[in-house]
Amino acid sequence: MILSDRDIRRRLAEGDLRIEPLDDPELQIQPASIDMRLGREFLEFERSNIPCIHPDSEEETDEYTRRRVVESGDDYVLHPGDFVLGTTYETVEIPEDLVARVEGRSSLGRLAVVVHATAGFVDPGYRGQITLELSNLGTAPVALRPEEMRISQLVLTELSSAAELPYGEERGSKYQDQDGPTASRIGDDEEWG
Repeated sequence: MILSDRDIRRRLAEGDLRIEPLDDPELQIQPASIDMRLGREFLEFERSNIPCIHPDSEEETDEYTRRRVVESGDDYVLHPGDFVLGTTYETVEIPEDLVARVEGRSSLGRLAVVVHATAGFVDPGYRGQITLELSNLGTAPVALRPEEMRISQLVLTELSSAAELPYGEERGSKYQDQDGPTASRIGDDEEWG
């Protein structure tokens, strides 16, 4: 069951669902989702002399990425064909009986901005900022305004029962408590070890 605005407000008030800072609940809480704002930090992929990115490689991501922080009030321009990792401004804590989906906002989709390639699922028990996989599929650059712009929406769904082993330390979860955009850690998966 997808949570309605009423259920979202109740769960936030009870404190088991946390989204901080939620500076404008009247604006951000939609009928069946919560609008999330764009953070100031980006991980940009650069052209590199490496032959390819391989999941089991020992290469550091700084060989082909560059971290960029946008000053408050400045725009981040996403050019056609760009793919960058961004982050939500808000930090979330998802309780063990909910899952969340990150979805794009239709207003930005109509400008050809996509907020995730495949990683739109947020597990029960997850804490941290949410990494966004931002792409511009259009033909014109699009200016994004960190801290102010509502970039995505979080849709919350109630599980049939609380997760027995939620996302977190006990599972060895790779992205728990992430702060800022986080590069892939696929090389940590068992099949590559």
